[in-house]
Amino acid sequence: MHADFWIAVGQIILIDILLGGDNAVVIALACRQLPPNLRTRGILWGTAGAIFLRVVLIFFALTLLAIPFLKLVGAILLVWIGVKLLVPDEEGHGDIQASDKLWAAVKTIIVADLVMSVDNVIAIAGAAESAGGDHKMPLVIFGLLVSIPIIVWGSQLVIKLMDRFPTIIVIGGMLLGWIAGTMAVTDPAVLGHVPTTPPLREGALPEVIASVRYGAGVAGALLVYLIAMLVKRNRKSAAEAH
Repeated sequence: MHADFWIAVGQIILIDILLGGDNAVVIALACRQLPPNLRTRGILWGTAGAIFLRVVLIFFALTLLAIPFLKLVGAILLVWIGVKLLVPDEEGHGDIQASDKLWAAVKTIIVADLVMSVDNVIAIAGAAESAGGDHKMPLVIFGLLVSIPIIVWGSQLVIKLMDRFPTIIVIGGMLLGWIAGTMAVTDPAVLGHVPTTPPLREGALPEVIASVRYGAGVAGALLVYLIAMLVKRNRKSAAEAH
């Protein structure tokens, strides 16, 4: 019941909202040729399979983040994901194949979601890491439970909100930068070079002092924003040159 836990809960919900929209589009496209009586079953089975695989992926992600330098790699990926959220590529979903067979559609949903969920997995693992303690997997499971209704039912609402309030996307991108910064300074390879507090129990890693962790978070958020603005400016200059 401490603040870090509830901050991480809020971060996971926002990550699910911002990064779940594409998955919802994929589900809709994969099931569009199913008969109406099978469409809901296809969506539910496909989403259930995708969520199960995501739980497995995040479990491994949380385990791997204990290895030196992997949090730094994860932080770099999160910065890239944040920039991509603010400056999206002009890509469609034309390669998503619809099927009129239930299990073919379910397979398409699971495979596509697995490929597209790397950003979601890394972001949720990073947010769960910030809570510390023994709350990581409960947070992950909570985040995924929250993502189910968002992915299945909420995509159109989320897209409309983002169109109406573009600031939501900016905040989301900077949030990923914040998580990247706080993740980077807690990497086992970095802990010896930043101020830390003594471990609370035997065998535990020391914790980075709050001011350093929050400072790294602010730096990560600003880094994502500045890179995104630079990319936008370069794209605009290139477009004007042509």
